[in-house]
Amino acid sequence: MSSSIVKQLYDAGELKGIPKFIPNNMCYEVLTGSTAYGVAGEVSDWDVVGFYIPTKTEIFPHLDGYIHGFGKPRKPRVPWQKHHIDYRGKEYDITVYSIVNFFDLCMGMNPNMIDLLFVPVNCVLHSTVIGNLVRESRHLFLSKLCWHKFKGYAYSQLNKMEHKTAVGKRVALIEAHGYDTKFAYNVVRLIGEVEQLLTTGDMDLQQDKERLRAIREGKWPMERVKAFFVEKEKALEELYNSSPLPYSPREEEIKALLVRCLEMHYGDLSSSELVVPGKAEAALRQIRDIVSKAIPE
Repeated sequence: MSSSIVKQLYDAGELKGIPKFIPNNMCYEVLTGSTAYGVAGEVSDWDVVGFYIPTKTEIFPHLDGYIHGFGKPRKPRVPWQKHHIDYRGKEYDITVYSIVNFFDLCMGMNPNMIDLLFVPVNCVLHSTVIGNLVRESRHLFLSKLCWHKFKGYAYSQLNKMEHKTAVGKRVALIEAHGYDTKFAYNVVRLIGEVEQLLTTGDMDLQQDKERLRAIREGKWPMERVKAFFVEKEKALEELYNSSPLPYSPREEEIKALLVRCLEMHYGDLSSSELVVPGKAEAALRQIRDIVSKAIPE
């Protein structure tokens, strides 16, 4: 797997203003957007999104003397972004998240973040041991919350398709097809993705690429897209109840995975006064094993 795209762009002087520790601590970078969905054109931008391990004091500010509730509160770092980077014949849009923020968004079934864990293998540009572990554990993040979140995002795209004033490249889409087909294909894509999740607990982002490509090319009238959403909404409400996914996120297990990733990077976190899920239970098991060997039955 190739080296970090973010690090390459940073070393080339293309990411001015990014904190130095971010390019040096990238764990997972993927190519997303139309390429990951299998509908990209020949000149599509490279939408690269990933996560990094932040400094230890950013996650545990008390280690740097901060007392919660005293003084000016520290603001969490927002995702770092830079768009329209021309580098070696490609145009890049870069977005990177702290691993903590990334886990929280995935636990909340944010469609854009969940997609990152299910991109095709050939869209994974860079992944460390930590990145591999998170990707291999992607099903842990899934819950029935996906229906509410994906439906909400789809409804937002539907509303923009009908009412948003086009700018930039979107103007050409409307002139060619009579409406914004990019919003339209996202409506159908999101509904198709959540149907997969509710039915199988898994997701293939390119399963519906032929239909999505046809919609993006304007082969569906806008009314057909709207009718598709209404019909699927009713069917998926019923599927929601029968889905094998848990109703709510498996928060403690996800937190345990996050702590494991952080300890793979920092080492043991017990000195950080952090409650690590499962550590106490593991210690008790070790004590019982030692005692049972020392005092045979």
